[in-house]
Amino acid sequence: MAKGYVDSAFSRVLFLFFRRMRTPLIVLILVYSVSIIGLVLIPGTDADGKPWRFDFFHAFYFVSFMGSTIGFGELPQAFNGAQRLWVSICIWFTVIGWLYAIGRILTLAQDPAFIRATTEARFIRSVRKISQPFVVVCGYGETGYLLVRSLAYRGVQSVVLDENQSAVDSLLLENLGMDIPGFCADASVTQHLVEAGLRSHLCRAIVGITDTDAVNVKIAVTAKLLRPDIPVIARAGTQEAIDNLASFNTDHIINAYQVFGEHLAMTQSTPSVHLLHAWLISLPNRTLQPPVTPPRGKWVICGYGRFGSSCAHYLTQEGNEVTVIERTPEKAPEGAVVGRGTEAGPLIEAGIRNAVGIISGTDSDTNTLSAIMTARELNPKLYRVARQDRRADTEIFEAAGLDLIMEPSRIIVWRILPLLTTPLLSRFLRLLRSGTEAEASKLRAAIASMCGGVTPETWSFEVLPARTSALCEALDRGVEVHLEHLQRSPSKRTHHLPCIPLLLERGGQNFMQPDPGMSLRQGDRILFTARAGTRSTMEWALSNPKVLEYLQTGIETPDGSIWRWLARQR
Repeated sequence: MAKGYVDSAFSRVLFLFFRRMRTPLIVLILVYSVSIIGLVLIPGTDADGKPWRFDFFHAFYFVSFMGSTIGFGELPQAFNGAQRLWVSICIWFTVIGWLYAIGRILTLAQDPAFIRATTEARFIRSVRKISQPFVVVCGYGETGYLLVRSLAYRGVQSVVLDENQSAVDSLLLENLGMDIPGFCADASVTQHLVEAGLRSHLCRAIVGITDTDAVNVKIAVTAKLLRPDIPVIARAGTQEAIDNLASFNTDHIINAYQVFGEHLAMTQSTPSVHLLHAWLISLPNRTLQPPVTPPRGKWVICGYGRFGSSCAHYLTQEGNEVTVIERTPEKAPEGAVVGRGTEAGPLIEAGIRNAVGIISGTDSDTNTLSAIMTARELNPKLYRVARQDRRADTEIFEAAGLDLIMEPSRIIVWRILPLLTTPLLSRFLRLLRSGTEAEASKLRAAIASMCGGVTPETWSFEVLPARTSALCEALDRGVEVHLEHLQRSPSKRTHHLPCIPLLLERGGQNFMQPDPGMSLRQGDRILFTARAGTRSTMEWALSNPKVLEYLQTGIETPDGSIWRWLARQR
């Protein structure tokens, strides 16, 4: 983090404090000074009748507790009448001075500028206290909420910037198991990105998922110029934004509507690929989602915005007949029905009674559901697909009996999560999309059988001494270790762990579902999916030489010199 920005934030807090408190402080200083000087000048008489005077130290000491009306008695000597009169006057003035100062402090505490400055300073301090790698998430709307929550469940620290104060306040109320620093600020401002930890050596990625393409582009540009060594992920809603982001070498550009169109086409051509996306990205031990199989034929699409146009494009590619209903003539494509999808007339004109499915993605969740309900009355056999914009409407979308719900935020998180947590999984899914349905179906069946109806745990590791010390020691000694050795159970090597190797990457070459007999080398990166809890068992073998030796040879080497001596005697 840049020290200049940090110092600036704290200096603003001090500046505002002293600026607002200048007059109260001057009043207190004057009151105390006059009180102290008066006590020093007024002569007193001790118990023997001898004259005495306050020195400045004792006068300051007495006024210090007298000014707050604590009252420790007349010190160091009993006062005479003149001193008591002066003290009585000073009490009133010091109390009034303190009331004035306290009132100004309370007013300062409610000053928006001061609150903003202290909040910013507190945010910077929270970011500086982070001691583990973190991700800067710019935007805490529907997508940001799901992303931060998913990262927290996987133990990944994040820092949040959002322009909406209510969104940041909701972050503070979340129980995520870790402290997530959040600040209400424009993420396109370089200063705020730096304050969020852009230049920190612990910052691992920048994610721009605000609702504005221009802001996401600025975030990506700033991150690429200041930290070209870390990945930048940005959401884009238009082709212009995609081209702009690509021109600055943004690492990953995600268009939710395009992604959903791809997945919608996938459900018709390669449904197993679509299902594997959901299974491998989900948290472990969740119920496996059933296959999604939209029918082929005539489809009616209500709304031809970014969502509708993407769906129409991919459905047409798959050989479906598509008719669009669009209320704005300027946006309607050739052959479209001009009107509102919430009304029966345009739906009938579009041929809803002969259609196999309807896709509704209008300007609001209410209109979207209204179009679906109207279409269902006209054709109860329709396959119903709808776009859900607001997470708060989840219950009514579920109650509508839809066959497929498209949440742009969830689709984006699907693509971002593996990039941040398991980059090798993102590569595997990309290769999977270019494969065949037969291969994906075989893998889907194997995972379903292995996990017993719940989602698997997916992780990757690299064969390096820091993470796989036992394996690297064996390879250094020239011992040949096969992939199948890692798939055996340390408790009984004849049993296999419930795991499947998905991808092995070696020197830029990818091996999809590698053969168990494949020999391992240092630098290999391996992606596994397995029943929850298997990961810790495998990591034990990777770091314990005796366990690894047992998995290779079946020989259990005893620990300790005495046990080894006894083993030799036997």
